[in-house]
Amino acid sequence: MRASVAGTTVTLAAGALLTAAMTTASAGGPDTSTPPRHSGSARPVLVDCLWQRTVRPIDFILACGDGNSRLTGLRWSEWSPGGATAVGVNVVNDCEPYCAAGTFHAYPVTVRLDGPEPWKEHPDVEHYTRMSLTYSGDRPEGYQRVMTYPLWD
Repeated sequence: MRASVAGTTVTLAAGALLTAAMTTASAGGPDTSTPPRHSGSARPVLVDCLWQRTVRPIDFILACGDGNSRLTGLRWSEWSPGGATAVGVNVVNDCEPYCAAGTFHAYPVTVRLDGPEPWKEHPDVEHYTRMSLTYSGDRPEGYQRVMTYPLWD
């Protein structure tokens, strides 16, 4: 009987603490913040390799598995529901003779994001679904002047 009373006391105390914490958290009154909308007026995000949402990142990994292609030094001139535009550098490993012994090369690039849609992970947040890279000069072997990639959801 004594063990049963002690268990009940612990359970009631835990419940009281949980109730107090929830009451304190909501004591500030109703939430008056504006929720994200699908209307296109909220700024879309860019989802990175770790499934984190980013806005105007300075760096962005393109090859999530091995890091052999990434964007660096991004300077954004636009970030809106209609799209986002930046200039920066695409740093790509040539993987010669193999990737671990390869050399990274830098290529100036213009980045364009578009196609905002609701993010499956957080449907109340829109994310860009497509990225286009336009190389202004040299580009990695086998790349076209404009490369377009779908972005993960």
